[in-house]
Amino acid sequence: MGKSKVLVVGGTGYVGRRIVKASLEQGHETYVLQRPEIGLDIEKVQMLLSFKKQGAHLVEASVSDHQSLVEAVKLVDVVICTMSGVHFRSHNLLVQLKLVEAIKAAGNVKRFLPSEFGMDPALMGHALEPGRVTFDEKMTVRKAIEDANIPFTYISANCFAGYFAGNLSQMGTLLPPRDKVLLYGDGNVKVVYMNEDDVAAYTIKTIDDPRTLNKTVYLRPPENILTQRQLIEKWEKLIGKQLEKSSINEQDFLASIKGLDYAAQVGVGHFYHIFYEGCLTNFEIGEGGEEASELYPES
Repeated sequence: MGKSKVLVVGGTGYVGRRIVKASLEQGHETYVLQRPEIGLDIEKVQMLLSFKKQGAHLVEASVSDHQSLVEAVKLVDVVICTMSGVHFRSHNLLVQLKLVEAIKAAGNVKRFLPSEFGMDPALMGHALEPGRVTFDEKMTVRKAIEDANIPFTYISANCFAGYFAGNLSQMGTLLPPRDKVLLYGDGNVKVVYMNEDDVAAYTIKTIDDPRTLNKTVYLRPPENILTQRQLIEKWEKLIGKQLEKSSINEQDFLASIKGLDYAAQVGVGHFYHIFYEGCLTNFEIGEGGEEASELYPES
């Protein structure tokens, strides 16, 4: 069995660039979609050229040109989509429906990994408005994949450390506080914090693994499961001082949604599910799922 050829759609994004790197490092022939919509975004162009230097192939195609997408898909065995679904950057999850159509038409893809990489949307049917749009749209894409009988793997990567760990899970900043920190409730809800490079490495490991076919893979290594308080303690040890802690209860946190812009309302909803409800760790992984660190203990 040779290694699958991989096409990454959204390769210049936050997750996508790491997926491209991991795919190359793990020895896969790697293709990156180069979209004409990139226009004058010079940083993205330079990143694409850097991928080419590292050995990736650039494939010109547009999501608005069905035939070009079909031709791109025909070059590979596996398609990984990493289009952004967060509202403070760009939110275009449903663009993937065009990709699903192209994969269906090409007929050769043996695995599709849509843009998920967060909470498992199948468990978020109860999610709060307006943040539930993220999960609803991911489920719309899943339905299209499954209706088209396209083989899939869904990656539930939980919280990216860059957005949730370095800032001690404070909203509105990416940097850690040095004096005061806000706790969500008692700060003892278990959260899964993942290094983004590890997310990419685990993702690529799944693509040729028969155990992950048509399953959800949860990235939940035991050592990555921490409460917010435990995260804060690690920072306090590093800087050699205690932070002043205040707590916001569930009702006040939800009330804080009022008056915020749309993107911030979405964020508050997601934080609520993670830090009050414990949606990342309050369930057992069932028959339709696998846990990545159990599948790949050597990683």
